[in-house]
Amino acid sequence: MRAAARCAAYGGAPCAPRSAARNLRAVILLTRALAGLPGAERSALELLVDLSRVVPVDDPDAPVVRLEVGDGPAADIPTLIARGWDLAPHDGVLRISHRALAVIAGIAGLEREKKSAVRDRFGRVPSWENALVGAGLEHRPVVSQAATVFRRAVAIAAGTRPVRFVVPWPLGRRWAVAFTHDLDVVALWPAFTALRIAELAGKRDLRRAARTAAAAIGSAFRAPVREGVQAILDAERGLASTWFILCGTPTAGTFRRGDLTYRPESAAARAILEAVAGAGHELALHGSFETLDREAAFAEQRERLAKLTGRQVAGVRQHFLRIRHGDTENAMRDAGFRYDSTCGFADRNGFRAGVADVLPLPDPGSGRSGAFAEVPFCFMDRALSKYRGDEEPGTWRDEALRLAAAAREVEGLWCGIWHPNVTLAALGYPGAAAAFAATVDAMIAERPYVATLDTIVRWRTARRGVRVRSVAAGGAVEAYHASPGAWDEPIALEDAARRPCELAK
Repeated sequence: MRAAARCAAYGGAPCAPRSAARNLRAVILLTRALAGLPGAERSALELLVDLSRVVPVDDPDAPVVRLEVGDGPAADIPTLIARGWDLAPHDGVLRISHRALAVIAGIAGLEREKKSAVRDRFGRVPSWENALVGAGLEHRPVVSQAATVFRRAVAIAAGTRPVRFVVPWPLGRRWAVAFTHDLDVVALWPAFTALRIAELAGKRDLRRAARTAAAAIGSAFRAPVREGVQAILDAERGLASTWFILCGTPTAGTFRRGDLTYRPESAAARAILEAVAGAGHELALHGSFETLDREAAFAEQRERLAKLTGRQVAGVRQHFLRIRHGDTENAMRDAGFRYDSTCGFADRNGFRAGVADVLPLPDPGSGRSGAFAEVPFCFMDRALSKYRGDEEPGTWRDEALRLAAAAREVEGLWCGIWHPNVTLAALGYPGAAAAFAATVDAMIAERPYVATLDTIVRWRTARRGVRVRSVAAGGAVEAYHASPGAWDEPIALEDAARRPCELAK
C-alpha cells in the first residue's frame, strides 16, 4: 500500500505538531532503564516496549518519558495482574518493579519448562509444566495484556503531552490473523482412516466411526487428502496462509512412529504443493523427528524444500511440536530460517508464552533480541479432538473464536493450526470442513490483517525497529525505521487517540 493511501486509511493527513513544550515528552527513553538490568529483565522490558508499540527515542538527553526499574514485593502471576504489573506512572516517569520484569521474562521465556526434567512419550515437556497452565491462565495472553497496561501507563505518565505509538498492523487493521496448516498426510490415506476409525471406536463414538467408514468406502477411487486441501483453499480464497511441509524420506520406521509418511517429490505431494503455491500461500518446513537429534537435518530439509518449490524457505514448525527450547531454535537460526512456529500446546489450546504476537528471540551470542523470531500458535484442531475428547467441529470453531477475541483485545495476533487431513468425513472428521470455513468467515468479519507468517514476521521486525531520532525545538518528531529491507514502505505513527501522526521512513 502506498504511503498516501496508508495515511488515508487512518483518516487523513499527519497530525500537526502542537507546542514544543507539549511535544517534548512525546516518546519514551529506554536506554537508561536498560542499563545494568540482568539479561532476563532487560529482555522483558524490551518485550513490553515492543508489544506496547511505544516508540523509543535515540537521544539519551531528550526530556522524554523516562522508564525506571525499582524494588517491589514478591508476588505470583495472579497477584501481579491484580496490582497492574507494578506499573506506577508519574509526571514524565514510569516505574516498574524488578519482580514484574522477572515474572514476565519467565513466562515469555518458558523458564519453568526449561528447568523441567519431565517428558512425555514424544520427548516433549508436558503442558502442565507451563507456568500459565499452573496458574490456570493459559487462555489469556497475559504478557500481551501487560503490554496493554504498559501502553496506558505511558500515556498517563506523559500527561497532557502527546505520545507516539507505532500502528499495530498494516492497512489500518487493529489485529492480525495467521491461518496455518501442517501437511502430515498425503499418501496411504486408507491407513490413516483406519486408525481414525479405531480411535473413534475406542471413544465409543460409534456413530461418527460408522459415518467415517461409509465415507471412506465412497471415496475408494478418489483422493480425499487432495479434496481436504482444496476445501481449505476454497475457504481461504483471497487470503494468504502458511503451509508446513514434511521434507524427509519416509521409512517403515518413520511411518510407525507417525513421523514421515510421504515423499515430498511424489506426484501427489507435488500436486498439493503446486496448488498451494499457485493460490499465493507460503510453503515452510515441517521439521521431522530427525531434526531434534541431528541439527544438520534442518539445513538439509530446508534445502530440499527450496529446491522442490523454487522458493526461499523462511519458516519452520516441528512435527508433533518436538523441541528443546533454546537449543532447537539456535539450530533453526543456524540453518537459515527467519522464524519458528512450534510454541504452542499439543493437548490444549492457549497462549503458551503468554504472547498473542511475534516473539523476538535473543541472539545466543549477545543475548539481545536478534533477527530470529518465534510465532506462537494458540489454537490447534487436534488438541481438542485427540487430546480433549471433543469430536464436535462446532466447538473447535467456538474455541478458535474465543482465543481470537482475546488476541483482538490486545491488538495482537491469532495464529492457529488446522490440518488438511482434519477436514473430510472420509478421513474421519465429518463436519470439519464446514467448521473451518465458518471459523474463517467469522474472523474475517472482525477485519484483521491476514497474511503469511513470513510477511507478519517481516512487518513485526520493521515495526520493532521504529525509533525517534530527535524532537525538534518546534515540537516536530523525526521518526525512522532501522530495519532496512524488512518493510518497503513508510510506517505510520499514531497518538493515544489513534489519530495518525508522523511517518517513519
